[in-house]
Amino acid sequence: MRYAAIDIGSNAVRLLIADIIENNGSVSFKKNTLIRVPLRLGDDAFLDHELSEKKSADLIKTMEAFSRLMDVYKVADYTALATSAMREAKNGAEIAKLIKTNAGIDVEIIPGQKEAGMIYASHADQTIDKSKNYLYIDVGGGSTELSFFSAGEVWASKSFNIGTIRMLDNQDDEETWSDMKDFIRDNTRQFKVISGIGTGGNINKLYRLSEEKDKNPLTFGKLKSLYSYLTSFSLKDRINVLGLNQDRADVIIPACEIYIAVMKWANIKNIYVPTVGLVDGIIQTLIEKNFPKAG
Repeated sequence: MRYAAIDIGSNAVRLLIADIIENNGSVSFKKNTLIRVPLRLGDDAFLDHELSEKKSADLIKTMEAFSRLMDVYKVADYTALATSAMREAKNGAEIAKLIKTNAGIDVEIIPGQKEAGMIYASHADQTIDKSKNYLYIDVGGGSTELSFFSAGEVWASKSFNIGTIRMLDNQDDEETWSDMKDFIRDNTRQFKVISGIGTGGNINKLYRLSEEKDKNPLTFGKLKSLYSYLTSFSLKDRINVLGLNQDRADVIIPACEIYIAVMKWANIKNIYVPTVGLVDGIIQTLIEKNFPKAG
């Protein structure tokens, strides 16, 4: 049996098709196919507050392709979620209806709070010590989701309109940065030691560039060194010399800046990178819906 997860993000649109594995009463999943299409919906949504005809058409074509793939892979259940760009686009709901008409896919445009919950539903912390304190940090194109965990329980969770595409388009503002700083300070002052858990494409790439091994955490110092190293290259050289994808080479810089700021404000020395994201959380919630005893 297979489930599918669709994440319509501000930078890219992703489809994850996963094989569902039942074993002695427990249910898990193995990634089968992951497709990522860099549509950059945020460029329209954050600057013009609506998606252009071109971006809308590209999104609908992508969803039609995803629909056919899910059919060929015989997907038994799926969930499609749209995040920051579709939240802000005035025509987001209208485009979701067009996707349903043309591709037969139901798209739910979710609030930031639900996005944060879906991300930590990915069970990114399953190999982490439950007795310690953690801050989940998920940096996307349009928003950053923060969730504090203490003794395995959610302490506080909030979404902020600070993201990589938003920063590149100069659509982030000082007030939101200040709100995020206050939220972090208010929720960290009672804890002596907090570790980070980073999710999303940018931190995954940063972790690979760091050449850390055996799931060791990335240190704050190493992250700052990586930032200095990456900013020493021009955008062109980050693509041609470092081999970064064109749609990763620009956003990785503001992503670094967000992670560094959050870790500094929370006094986080180490960040674990379990290489999961929203699509993993979607698959996990599908398992919990269809196998309630397994959740």
